[in-house]
Amino acid sequence: MRFTDIARNEWCFKMVYLDNAATVPLLPSVRKAMHETEEKLFANASALHTPGHLAMNKIEECRAVLAELIGAEPNEIIFTSGATESNNTVIRTFEGHQIECSPLEHHSIFEATRVYKGNKLPKLYSYMLYNNETGEKLEFPILDNESFLHSDLTQALGKVEINVNRLGLDYATFSAHKIGGPIGVGALYVRSGVPFKPLLIGGNQEHKRRGGTYNTVGIAGFLAALEYVRDNKTWEIYDESIRKLRDTLANHILAKIPGSSLNTDVRRGRSLPNILNVSFKAAEGESIQLYLDSEGIIVSTGSACAAGDIKPSHVLMAKTGDAEIAHSSIRFSFGLDNTMADVERVMEVLPGVIDRLQKISTIKRS
Repeated sequence: MRFTDIARNEWCFKMVYLDNAATVPLLPSVRKAMHETEEKLFANASALHTPGHLAMNKIEECRAVLAELIGAEPNEIIFTSGATESNNTVIRTFEGHQIECSPLEHHSIFEATRVYKGNKLPKLYSYMLYNNETGEKLEFPILDNESFLHSDLTQALGKVEINVNRLGLDYATFSAHKIGGPIGVGALYVRSGVPFKPLLIGGNQEHKRRGGTYNTVGIAGFLAALEYVRDNKTWEIYDESIRKLRDTLANHILAKIPGSSLNTDVRRGRSLPNILNVSFKAAEGESIQLYLDSEGIIVSTGSACAAGDIKPSHVLMAKTGDAEIAHSSIRFSFGLDNTMADVERVMEVLPGVIDRLQKISTIKRS
């Protein structure tokens, strides 16, 4: 969202939104599709009458488009409420078996594996393709014939080309709001023939794989977002235009702000093109975020799901082992609406913010 007027406490400012890894603003086409669905496809999609069939047609259209984008079959797609439910569903399937995950996984994997853990040899490996905090690309483990592989592709969809078969995946997770769709709808890819246990048990929806009334409006929004990704080949835009913005900001920060260091490997092929995680020595991350927020520059200190947790990021701790680095980090995440003017605005404000915080810190910046 570029330079949008935002009202807060009866005052306005021009916003530079650089928290797209948390949520991408709704695309205009998504908003339009959801309004039209509310008006015309309001019936329960499980009903046998014509309005129900029309609603189900929209759902099946979304299933087909997502399958096309990731190289899957439509019957391998299950709609969920989002990535957390999708991740929990996969972990639940392997209840009683040992599950191995990378140390950089999302909380919805970590916390779920605490509940559904076993004492046998690993049966499921869960490794995200790209990390949500640093954008770092992870290497998948080599599996034996008795094991299965799941990947949280929430950040990857729309940013890079995806083919679940070439990746060798048995399960994969997606969320609509990371590509300009609505919050509250996502999907799970389940390869035909692999183990599966429903997390939500109810009616016959999703061929008894996920009970509950269909979120037709949300799925229609998901469809519009997927169509935008497909029709515009957004992964090519990210690889060229958005990468240039990210790399320009990285170079400016390193050149102009003492005590700065990158937690993202910005070399092509090593990370997503839109995420930049930076640490600023002797400057606390949440303070940086709040100072930038007061200037209308919206960033994060890591995963939005961990907001309010005073513990250092488990991702940066796993990567660096340094709590100071983890506590002084900021994530800038670009979207398709960002321009070089946003980078320039950040560099108008950020050096002064860091200098101010470093001067009052008891930690030396170099």
